[in-house]
Amino acid sequence: MLSRPCLGVAGLAAGLLWAAALPFAVAGGPGGGVVCPPKKLNCELTAQEPGKPGVGKPARVVGKPASEAGLPTCAIDGREVPCSTPEMGRFSSADSCYWKPTDGPDGGLPAGFDTGAPEGWGPGDPGGALYLVTCPTGDGDVRGGIRWSPTGPADGGVDVQALAQQAVEQLRLEGPDIGIAPRPDGTGLVGMPVWMWNKPGPTRTGPTSAAASAGSVTVTATARVAKMVWLMGDGAVITCTGPGTPYEPRFGKQKSPDCGHMYTATSARAPGGRYRVTATTTWDIQWAGAGQSGTLTTTRQSPTSLASGELQVLNVP
Repeated sequence: MLSRPCLGVAGLAAGLLWAAALPFAVAGGPGGGVVCPPKKLNCELTAQEPGKPGVGKPARVVGKPASEAGLPTCAIDGREVPCSTPEMGRFSSADSCYWKPTDGPDGGLPAGFDTGAPEGWGPGDPGGALYLVTCPTGDGDVRGGIRWSPTGPADGGVDVQALAQQAVEQLRLEGPDIGIAPRPDGTGLVGMPVWMWNKPGPTRTGPTSAAASAGSVTVTATARVAKMVWLMGDGAVITCTGPGTPYEPRFGKQKSPDCGHMYTATSARAPGGRYRVTATTTWDIQWAGAGQSGTLTTTRQSPTSLASGELQVLNVP
C-alpha cells in the first residue's frame, strides 16, 4: 500500500506524479486511482499498489475551501477549485485541467509510453513540451497523465492572476475627497458635532471597473469602498461603513447620522494648533475572467486638518 498526500480539490497531483511513472494513459479509472473530497485544499489519501488487493484508509480532510483561505478560485461545473498548486501547475479554463511542464518521471518515460509527441522528439527538443495534465471529473475522481503539446493549454497558458493584477492597476483608485464640517479654514468648537464624509465618485467611492486582456483571455476587476477609517488627531478612530452624509446649514447642531465625531479638548496643544485628520478608504476588489475569480483588498488615504477651540463667554457686570 502506498500513501500519498495531495493538494486541492482538484487534488491528487502527488498521486499522479507517482502514477505517471507507470505506462498508462488515464489515471483514476475503475478499480484504482486517487480521489480527494471536493472543495478541500488538503487531504491525505492512499493509493492501491497494482496487483495487491486491499482497502486504503479513508481520506482525512484537513483543509478549507480556497475562498475561505483567501486564495483566488476557479470553477469546474460550479465546484470551487484552486487556480494553481505547486504540484499541478496552472488551471486552464479551456479544458478544466491543470497543466504543469515536466520532463517526465525520474529515470525517463517507460518504453512504449505514448505521450503524443512526434516521432523522434525528446524532452528539451524545440517544437513542443511535455506536460503533466491533471483533469478533475464531475464525480470527484481525477484523470490525466503526461501529454506532449506544441503550445501548451488551449488558452495559451495565460497567467490569469497576473492579468487580474494588471486590471487592478488600471482602476486608478484615489484617496477620499474629504468633506468635513466645520470647514478646515474655520475653527470648530469643543463639544460641537463634527461631520465627515467622502464626496462620491467612481475613483473615490466606486464602483469602478477596468479590464486587461492577453490573447483571447480578458479579466475584469471591479472595486468599491467597503469602509472608511478616520484618525481624528486627538486619539479617536472613527470607522464609517458608508461615505458619510454631507453637512447642510439646516442641520444646525445635530450630530451626523452615520459618520461624525466630537472633540472634548481644544487643538491648542496639537502641532501647529490644529488636529491632523487622516481618512483612509478600504477598497474591496473583485476580479473574474477565463473561469477564474478572486478578491483583493487595497487602501487609499487623504489628509486634512482642523482647529478646535473653546467658546469664550464675556461676563459683563
